[in-house]
Amino acid sequence: MSPERAATLMKRATYASVAVAVVLISMKAWAVWVTGSMALLATFLDSLLDGAASLVNLFAVRVALTPADRQHRFGHGKAEALAGLGQAALIGASALYLGVESVSRLLDPTPVEQSTLGIAVIVVSLGFTAVLVVYQRYVQRVTGSLAIAADSLHYASDFILNLGVIAALVIAGTLGIVWADPVIALALAFWIGYAAWEIVSRATSELMDRELPQEDRLRIEEIALSHPQVHTIHDLRTRTSGRTVFIQFHLEIPGDLSLRHAHDVADTVELAIATEFPDAEILIHQDPAGHEDVPEAMHPESPLAPTPPTA
Repeated sequence: MSPERAATLMKRATYASVAVAVVLISMKAWAVWVTGSMALLATFLDSLLDGAASLVNLFAVRVALTPADRQHRFGHGKAEALAGLGQAALIGASALYLGVESVSRLLDPTPVEQSTLGIAVIVVSLGFTAVLVVYQRYVQRVTGSLAIAADSLHYASDFILNLGVIAALVIAGTLGIVWADPVIALALAFWIGYAAWEIVSRATSELMDRELPQEDRLRIEEIALSHPQVHTIHDLRTRTSGRTVFIQFHLEIPGDLSLRHAHDVADTVELAIATEFPDAEILIHQDPAGHEDVPEAMHPESPLAPTPPTA
């Protein structure tokens, strides 16, 4: 997929997310006011923070898609990870608030009014959420966007949350078991907190330049070694920034090759890797086979080199 097409899909996904959030917030606010349900309050808070997170996402994606410039040679892709951390903070705060309110309501139970109305609102919400998540999953699959994945994750968690809300409304409103509403809301608070932790984990991995999964690293090595004139590779380093993957390594080839021939070998290996990792920026350094790299500290011009003794 071309970068232009990917950028268009990512922007459309953020617009769709904000639009759905506005609809859900409006519906659930009215339902909470009418029913007084804690479980409905849980899903209202989740949608409210979904909306805030989606707005953050909208701006983050626009920044992440900005081309590299003189001050940001590696692009702006990490804006997506920063947006993910912002989303996680909002989601985590909502989980904490919901947990506190649920315990308070559990100690002082209050009957749920007009549970049928609340159930109808949640069923409609599920429909909107389902359409959005399907579209987000498609965009994330074809673009690899972390921001869209994070947005999709907490909207997908709405399915479990909303099903729990329906259960709470049925048990507390229809069957009259008033303690079920805060108990289910408390369980949903833990669920929302777990979703926030998953987003934090993914975002920090990218911000800390964590290596690609081992299977991807092994595949890169396998592709490089498939060239008949490549002896081995070493110093393989990988990281991600938004949609872009950065791959660099040293390629050991016969020392008697001409400079042009060595360059052609590296180009062939680079093209083969780029075919499997189309969004990657690849940097290959050619070494003669058997050559031992001189440690950086041993280079005379290196800032790590020992100071020569004075007379």
